[in-house]
Amino acid sequence: MNSIKLVVLGSGCVGKSSLTIRYVHNEFIDKYDPTIEDMYRKVVELNGDHFMLEIMDTAGTETFLAMRDLYIRNGQAFMLVYSITSRTSFQELEQVKDQILRVKDVTVAKLPIIVVGNKSDLEPERQVSSQEGENLSSKWGIQFLETSAKTNMNITAAFEHLVAQVQKKTLGSKRKDRKRINFCQLLLHNRYHNHTNSNKDGHSNPNKIQS
Repeated sequence: MNSIKLVVLGSGCVGKSSLTIRYVHNEFIDKYDPTIEDMYRKVVELNGDHFMLEIMDTAGTETFLAMRDLYIRNGQAFMLVYSITSRTSFQELEQVKDQILRVKDVTVAKLPIIVVGNKSDLEPERQVSSQEGENLSSKWGIQFLETSAKTNMNITAAFEHLVAQVQKKTLGSKRKDRKRINFCQLLLHNRYHNHTNSNKDGHSNPNKIQS
């Protein structure tokens, strides 16, 4: 079974742990220690393939920011989370995105990334409009969803979008490898037959009387 390392990133208190625990255990936790980093695992089936999804729930405190590079380096997919009730957490996503691109040394288009606006159940406290989230993700060329760990809105969709992106990327790589192997086999096949035909054309008949 293939494994997928998914990293959940964002400021403290945006609900990263609540999102992860809701997805893995289908439970909602209202209070969680923002200094705790934890790893969760869940077997996911998508389009007939099974994956062991390893979710790194990162802490958003300053103390753990230095560890981000390590998590990003090992990660294959990234969920960038902000709270719709915190404009600051939304603005900080740009820095997180830039850090991912710096560590991975690729463009956004090369990575499975999703922007998630969490706590959509707290509409009266909203500071970031849905349109702003859409505009940001559109600028980066990636998917955007608003979620609620409390009501379980779009939780599965957010995680499985990333799984699907990794699956698509993996299948694409396998197809390229398969084409490369087939091309090499074709070259070897042609060389073999060309060599064989050349030998046949230049081979002398031992029974022929030489003049």
